[in-house]
Amino acid sequence: MRVCILGNSLSSLTLAKALVNQKIYVDQISQNKSCNVNKTRTIGISTSNIEFFNKKIININKILWKLKKIEIYSDNLKNEKLLNFEKNNEYLFSIVKNYKLIGILEKNLSKNKYFRKISLKKKFTSFNNYCLVINTEYNNSITKKYFNKKIEKKYNSFAYTSIFEHEKIINNTAVQIFTKFGPLAFLPVSNNETSVVYSVNKSSLTKKINISELICKYNFKYRIKKIHSINSVELKSTILRSYYYDNILAFGDLTHKIHPLAGQGFNMTIRDIMNLAKIFEKKINLGLPLDKSINKEFEKISKHKNNIYANGIDLIYEFFNIERKFKNKLLSKTIQIVGANFEINKILTKFADRGIFK
Repeated sequence: MRVCILGNSLSSLTLAKALVNQKIYVDQISQNKSCNVNKTRTIGISTSNIEFFNKKIININKILWKLKKIEIYSDNLKNEKLLNFEKNNEYLFSIVKNYKLIGILEKNLSKNKYFRKISLKKKFTSFNNYCLVINTEYNNSITKKYFNKKIEKKYNSFAYTSIFEHEKIINNTAVQIFTKFGPLAFLPVSNNETSVVYSVNKSSLTKKINISELICKYNFKYRIKKIHSINSVELKSTILRSYYYDNILAFGDLTHKIHPLAGQGFNMTIRDIMNLAKIFEKKINLGLPLDKSINKEFEKISKHKNNIYANGIDLIYEFFNIERKFKNKLLSKTIQIVGANFEINKILTKFADRGIFK
Protein backbone atom coordinates (compact mmCIF):
# COMPACT_ATOMS: atom_id res chain seq x y z
CA MET A 1 0.00 0.00 0.00
CA ARG A 2 1.19 3.48 -0.86
CA VAL A 3 0.35 6.85 0.75
CA CYS A 4 0.53 10.17 -1.07
CA ILE A 5 1.53 13.39 0.73
CA LEU A 6 0.80 16.62 -1.12
CA GLY A 7 3.14 19.47 -0.31
CA ASN A 8 6.79 20.24 0.24
CA SER A 9 7.04 21.74 3.71
CA LEU A 10 8.48 20.94 7.11
CA SER A 11 5.16 19.34 8.11
CA SER A 12 4.99 17.10 5.02
CA LEU A 13 8.63 16.00 5.39
CA THR A 14 8.18 15.19 9.10
CA LEU A 15 5.01 13.19 8.43
CA ALA A 16 6.68 11.35 5.55
CA LYS A 17 9.58 10.33 7.80
CA ALA A 18 7.21 9.09 10.51
CA LEU A 19 5.35 6.90 7.98
CA VAL A 20 8.38 5.42 6.19
CA ASN A 21 9.72 4.47 9.63
CA GLN A 22 6.70 2.15 9.78
CA LYS A 23 7.70 0.73 6.37
CA ILE A 24 4.83 2.47 4.59
CA TYR A 25 5.54 3.52 1.01
CA VAL A 26 5.19 7.29 0.66
CA ASP A 27 5.11 9.50 -2.42
CA GLN A 28 5.62 13.18 -1.71
CA ILE A 29 4.08 15.17 -4.56
CA SER A 30 4.47 18.90 -5.03
CA GLN A 31 4.54 21.52 -7.75
CA ASN A 32 7.52 23.09 -5.99
CA LYS A 33 10.83 21.28 -6.45
CA SER A 34 12.30 22.37 -3.14
CA CYS A 35 11.15 23.49 0.29
CA ASN A 36 10.84 27.26 0.69
CA VAL A 37 13.65 27.83 3.21
CA ASN A 38 13.90 31.03 5.22
CA LYS A 39 17.26 30.96 7.01
CA THR A 40 16.16 33.50 9.61
CA ARG A 41 13.18 31.44 10.73
CA THR A 42 13.28 29.26 13.83
CA ILE A 43 10.74 27.07 15.59
CA GLY A 44 10.29 26.03 19.19
CA ILE A 45 9.67 22.38 20.08
CA SER A 46 8.48 21.27 23.52
CA THR A 47 10.36 18.65 25.54
CA SER A 48 7.73 15.91 25.15
CA ASN A 49 7.62 16.51 21.39
CA ILE A 50 11.43 16.35 21.18
CA GLU A 51 11.28 12.95 22.90
CA PHE A 52 8.74 11.73 20.33
CA PHE A 53 10.71 13.24 17.43
CA ASN A 54 13.97 11.59 18.48
CA LYS A 55 12.35 8.21 19.12
CA LYS A 56 9.79 7.89 16.32
CA ILE A 57 10.99 10.23 13.54
CA ILE A 58 14.72 11.08 13.60
CA ASN A 59 17.22 12.15 16.24
CA ILE A 60 17.73 15.92 16.04
CA ASN A 61 19.61 16.57 19.29
CA LYS A 62 22.68 17.86 17.45
CA ILE A 63 20.79 20.82 15.93
CA LEU A 64 18.76 21.81 19.01
CA TRP A 65 19.40 24.73 21.35
CA LYS A 66 17.82 23.83 24.68
CA LEU A 67 16.18 26.37 26.98
CA LYS A 68 15.78 26.08 30.75
CA LYS A 69 13.61 29.14 31.40
CA ILE A 70 10.84 31.17 29.80
CA GLU A 71 10.24 34.71 31.09
CA ILE A 72 7.21 36.86 30.27
CA TYR A 73 7.16 40.67 30.55
CA SER A 74 4.67 43.43 29.76
CA ASP A 75 5.15 47.07 28.78
CA ASN A 76 2.62 48.05 31.43
CA LEU A 77 4.75 46.65 34.27
CA LYS A 78 8.04 47.98 32.90
CA ASN A 79 10.88 45.75 34.15
CA GLU A 80 8.75 43.57 36.46
CA LYS A 81 8.59 39.93 35.45
CA LEU A 82 5.02 38.92 34.62
CA LEU A 83 5.47 35.14 34.52
CA ASN A 84 8.38 32.77 34.93
CA PHE A 85 8.52 29.14 33.83
CA GLU A 86 11.26 26.74 34.90
CA LYS A 87 11.36 23.14 36.06
CA ASN A 88 14.08 22.06 38.49
CA ASN A 89 16.83 23.21 36.11
CA GLU A 90 15.46 20.85 33.41
CA TYR A 91 15.03 21.83 29.78
CA LEU A 92 11.58 23.23 28.96
CA PHE A 93 11.82 23.95 25.28
CA SER A 94 14.23 23.71 22.36
CA ILE A 95 14.82 26.09 19.46
CA VAL A 96 15.92 24.87 16.03
CA LYS A 97 16.61 26.66 12.77
CA ASN A 98 14.07 25.60 10.14
CA TYR A 99 16.54 25.05 7.33
CA LYS A 100 18.67 22.73 9.46
CA LEU A 101 15.70 20.55 10.41
CA ILE A 102 14.48 20.47 6.79
CA GLY A 103 17.99 19.53 5.64
CA ILE A 104 18.23 16.55 8.00
CA LEU A 105 14.81 15.24 6.96
CA GLU A 106 15.42 15.68 3.23
CA LYS A 107 18.82 13.99 3.39
CA ASN A 108 17.48 11.00 5.32
CA LEU A 109 14.37 10.57 3.16
CA SER A 110 16.39 10.71 -0.07
CA LYS A 111 18.16 7.51 0.98
CA ASN A 112 15.01 5.68 2.14
CA LYS A 113 13.65 2.97 -0.18
CA TYR A 114 10.09 3.59 1.05
CA PHE A 115 10.15 7.24 -0.02
CA ARG A 116 9.74 8.80 -3.44
CA LYS A 117 9.67 12.50 -4.29
CA ILE A 118 7.66 13.59 -7.34
CA SER A 119 7.54 17.09 -8.83
CA LEU A 120 4.56 17.99 -10.99
CA LYS A 121 4.42 20.80 -13.52
CA LYS A 122 0.69 20.44 -14.05
CA LYS A 123 -2.29 20.36 -11.68
CA PHE A 124 -3.06 17.21 -9.73
CA THR A 125 -5.27 14.84 -11.69
CA SER A 126 -5.74 11.32 -10.35
CA PHE A 127 -4.68 9.62 -7.15
CA ASN A 128 -6.23 6.21 -7.79
CA ASN A 129 -2.96 4.42 -6.98
CA TYR A 130 -3.00 5.58 -3.36
CA CYS A 131 -4.89 4.18 -0.39
CA LEU A 132 -4.70 7.61 1.28
CA VAL A 133 -3.94 11.15 0.14
CA ILE A 134 -2.69 13.55 2.84
CA ASN A 135 -2.87 17.19 1.77
CA THR A 136 -0.70 19.86 3.46
CA GLU A 137 -0.93 22.58 0.80
CA TYR A 138 -2.98 25.79 1.01
CA ASN A 139 -3.45 26.66 -2.64
CA ASN A 140 -3.78 23.49 -4.68
CA SER A 141 -6.98 22.44 -6.45
CA ILE A 142 -7.85 19.84 -3.79
CA THR A 143 -7.79 22.42 -0.99
CA LYS A 144 -9.92 24.83 -3.00
CA LYS A 145 -12.46 22.11 -3.83
CA TYR A 146 -12.75 20.12 -0.59
CA PHE A 147 -11.23 22.18 2.23
CA ASN A 148 -12.50 25.72 1.75
CA LYS A 149 -14.87 25.77 4.72
CA LYS A 150 -13.00 27.21 7.67
CA ILE A 151 -13.10 29.69 10.51
CA GLU A 152 -10.64 32.45 9.70
CA LYS A 153 -9.46 35.37 11.78
CA LYS A 154 -7.21 38.21 10.67
CA TYR A 155 -5.09 39.74 13.42
CA ASN A 156 -4.44 43.01 11.61
CA SER A 157 -0.75 42.36 12.28
CA PHE A 158 2.50 41.39 10.62
CA ALA A 159 5.03 38.93 12.08
CA TYR A 160 8.62 40.09 11.62
CA THR A 161 11.33 37.45 11.98
CA SER A 162 15.10 37.67 12.06
CA ILE A 163 18.26 36.47 13.77
CA PHE A 164 20.81 38.76 15.39
CA GLU A 165 24.40 38.19 16.46
CA HIS A 166 25.56 39.39 19.88
CA GLU A 167 28.37 39.09 22.37
CA LYS A 168 28.66 35.64 23.89
CA ILE A 169 26.56 34.97 27.00
CA ILE A 170 24.93 31.99 28.73
CA ASN A 171 21.87 32.01 26.52
CA ASN A 172 19.30 29.50 27.77
CA THR A 173 16.31 31.73 28.58
CA ALA A 174 13.53 32.67 26.15
CA VAL A 175 11.91 36.06 26.70
CA GLN A 176 8.44 37.19 25.61
CA ILE A 177 7.53 40.87 25.96
CA PHE A 178 4.00 42.13 25.37
CA THR A 179 4.84 45.58 24.02
CA LYS A 180 2.51 48.41 23.05
CA PHE A 181 3.11 47.44 19.42
CA GLY A 182 2.45 43.68 19.90
CA PRO A 183 4.16 40.55 21.33
CA LEU A 184 7.94 40.30 20.89
CA ALA A 185 9.86 37.05 21.49
CA PHE A 186 13.61 36.60 21.92
CA LEU A 187 14.48 32.94 21.23
CA PRO A 188 18.11 31.87 21.74
CA VAL A 189 19.71 29.61 19.11
CA SER A 190 23.29 29.67 20.50
CA ASN A 191 25.38 31.57 23.02
CA ASN A 192 26.02 34.32 20.45
CA GLU A 193 22.87 34.19 18.28
CA THR A 194 19.23 34.84 19.10
CA SER A 195 16.18 34.72 16.86
CA VAL A 196 13.37 37.22 17.17
CA VAL A 197 9.66 37.11 16.31
CA TYR A 198 7.83 40.43 16.54
CA SER A 199 4.09 40.51 15.85
CA VAL A 200 3.37 44.18 15.19
CA ASN A 201 -0.16 45.54 14.98
CA LYS A 202 -0.85 47.39 11.71
CA SER A 203 -2.33 50.35 13.57
CA SER A 204 1.10 50.86 15.16
CA LEU A 205 2.95 50.88 11.86
CA THR A 206 4.07 54.29 10.64
CA LYS A 207 6.90 55.47 8.42
CA LYS A 208 8.75 56.51 11.57
CA ILE A 209 8.74 53.01 13.07
CA ASN A 210 11.80 50.88 12.33
CA ILE A 211 11.58 47.21 13.35
CA SER A 212 15.33 46.93 14.01
CA GLU A 213 15.15 49.96 16.29
CA LEU A 214 12.19 48.48 18.17
CA ILE A 215 14.05 45.21 18.67
CA CYS A 216 17.00 47.16 20.10
CA LYS A 217 14.67 49.27 22.25
CA TYR A 218 13.12 46.27 24.01
CA ASN A 219 16.35 44.28 24.23
CA PHE A 220 17.69 44.43 27.79
CA LYS A 221 20.19 41.56 27.88
CA TYR A 222 22.13 41.37 24.59
CA ARG A 223 24.95 43.48 23.18
CA ILE A 224 23.84 43.24 19.57
CA LYS A 225 26.51 43.20 16.86
CA LYS A 226 24.41 42.62 13.75
CA ILE A 227 20.74 42.10 12.89
CA HIS A 228 20.29 39.95 9.78
CA SER A 229 17.61 40.52 7.12
CA ILE A 230 14.09 40.88 8.51
CA ASN A 231 11.26 38.93 6.90
CA SER A 232 7.56 39.58 7.40
CA VAL A 233 4.25 37.81 6.88
CA GLU A 234 0.67 38.89 7.53
CA LEU A 235 -0.89 37.08 10.48
CA LYS A 236 -4.16 35.19 10.53
CA SER A 237 -5.53 32.06 12.15
CA THR A 238 -7.59 29.34 10.49
CA ILE A 239 -9.49 26.37 11.86
CA LEU A 240 -10.75 23.88 9.28
CA ARG A 241 -14.35 22.73 9.75
CA SER A 242 -13.74 19.23 8.34
CA TYR A 243 -10.43 17.37 8.27
CA TYR A 244 -11.23 14.94 5.47
CA TYR A 245 -13.13 14.15 2.30
CA ASP A 246 -13.39 10.47 1.35
CA ASN A 247 -9.76 9.19 1.34
CA ILE A 248 -8.22 12.69 1.36
CA LEU A 249 -7.01 14.05 4.71
CA ALA A 250 -6.10 17.69 5.38
CA PHE A 251 -3.06 18.03 7.63
CA GLY A 252 -0.71 20.43 9.40
CA ASP A 253 -1.22 24.19 9.22
CA LEU A 254 -3.99 23.57 6.70
CA THR A 255 -6.17 22.31 9.56
CA HIS A 256 -5.02 24.70 12.27
CA LYS A 257 -2.96 27.84 11.82
CA ILE A 258 -2.47 29.89 14.98
CA HIS A 259 -0.86 33.10 16.20
CA PRO A 260 2.92 32.64 16.75
CA LEU A 261 3.01 34.34 20.17
CA ALA A 262 3.34 31.04 22.07
CA GLY A 263 5.46 29.20 19.47
CA GLN A 264 3.01 26.29 19.37
CA GLY A 265 2.14 25.92 15.66
CA PHE A 266 4.60 23.14 14.79
CA ASN A 267 4.07 21.53 18.19
CA MET A 268 0.41 21.02 17.30
CA THR A 269 1.48 19.38 14.03
CA ILE A 270 3.89 17.05 15.84
CA ARG A 271 1.06 15.97 18.15
CA ASP A 272 -1.10 15.33 15.06
CA ILE A 273 1.70 13.19 13.59
CA MET A 274 1.87 11.31 16.89
CA ASN A 275 -1.86 10.55 16.75
CA LEU A 276 -1.84 9.61 13.06
CA ALA A 277 1.22 7.37 13.44
CA LYS A 278 -0.50 5.49 16.28
CA ILE A 279 -3.55 4.87 14.08
CA PHE A 280 -1.36 3.54 11.26
CA GLU A 281 0.56 1.35 13.71
CA LYS A 282 -2.64 -0.10 15.15
CA LYS A 283 -4.01 -0.91 11.68
CA ILE A 284 -0.77 -2.59 10.62
CA ASN A 285 -0.49 -4.65 13.83
CA LEU A 286 -4.09 -5.87 13.42
CA GLY A 287 -3.56 -6.69 9.75
CA LEU A 288 -6.21 -4.16 8.69
CA PRO A 289 -6.05 -2.21 5.41
CA LEU A 290 -4.83 1.39 5.35
CA ASP A 291 -7.97 3.06 4.05
CA LYS A 292 -10.19 6.10 4.48
CA SER A 293 -11.37 4.91 7.91
CA ILE A 294 -8.06 6.31 9.18
CA ASN A 295 -9.24 9.84 8.32
CA LYS A 296 -12.41 9.57 10.37
CA GLU A 297 -10.54 8.13 13.35
CA PHE A 298 -7.87 10.83 13.18
CA GLU A 299 -10.43 13.65 13.10
CA LYS A 300 -12.27 12.13 16.06
CA ILE A 301 -9.07 12.01 18.13
CA SER A 302 -7.46 15.28 17.13
CA LYS A 303 -9.98 17.87 16.00
CA HIS A 304 -11.58 18.86 19.32
CA LYS A 305 -8.18 19.02 21.07
CA ASN A 306 -6.73 21.18 18.31
CA ASN A 307 -9.73 23.52 18.42
CA ILE A 308 -9.50 23.93 22.19
CA TYR A 309 -5.76 24.55 22.02
CA ALA A 310 -6.03 27.02 19.12
CA ASN A 311 -8.78 28.95 20.90
CA GLY A 312 -6.67 28.98 24.06
CA ILE A 313 -3.78 30.63 22.19
CA ASP A 314 -6.20 33.12 20.64
CA LEU A 315 -7.59 33.93 24.10
CA ILE A 316 -4.07 34.74 25.34
CA TYR A 317 -3.57 37.04 22.36
CA GLU A 318 -6.88 38.84 22.91
CA PHE A 319 -6.20 39.25 26.63
CA PHE A 320 -2.92 41.06 26.03
CA ASN A 321 -4.35 42.92 23.05
CA ILE A 322 -6.98 44.44 25.34
CA GLU A 323 -4.24 45.43 27.77
CA ARG A 324 -2.22 46.95 24.91
CA LYS A 325 -5.17 49.08 23.84
CA PHE A 326 -6.20 50.32 27.28
CA LYS A 327 -2.75 50.43 28.92
CA ASN A 328 -4.16 49.11 32.17
CA LYS A 329 -1.83 47.58 34.77
CA LEU A 330 -4.64 45.68 36.52
CA LEU A 331 -4.70 42.84 33.98
CA SER A 332 -0.92 42.31 34.14
CA LYS A 333 -0.93 42.48 37.94
CA THR A 334 -3.67 39.83 38.04
CA ILE A 335 -1.66 37.48 35.79
CA GLN A 336 1.44 38.13 37.86
CA ILE A 337 -0.33 37.09 41.07
CA VAL A 338 -2.08 34.06 39.54
CA GLY A 339 1.07 32.89 37.74
CA ALA A 340 3.05 32.96 40.97
CA ASN A 341 0.88 30.13 42.28
CA PHE A 342 2.95 26.93 42.01
CA GLU A 343 0.11 24.62 40.95
CA ILE A 344 -1.22 27.02 38.30
CA ASN A 345 2.29 27.56 36.96
CA LYS A 346 2.74 23.79 36.77
CA ILE A 347 -0.53 23.40 34.81
CA LEU A 348 0.45 26.14 32.35
CA THR A 349 3.88 24.56 31.82
CA LYS A 350 2.28 21.17 31.15
CA PHE A 351 -0.25 22.78 28.76
CA ALA A 352 2.61 24.31 26.74
CA ASP A 353 4.55 21.02 26.72
CA ARG A 354 1.86 18.44 26.00
CA GLY A 355 -1.19 20.34 24.74
CA ILE A 356 -4.66 18.91 25.46
CA PHE A 357 -3.69 15.42 26.61
CA LYS A 358 -5.01 13.16 29.36
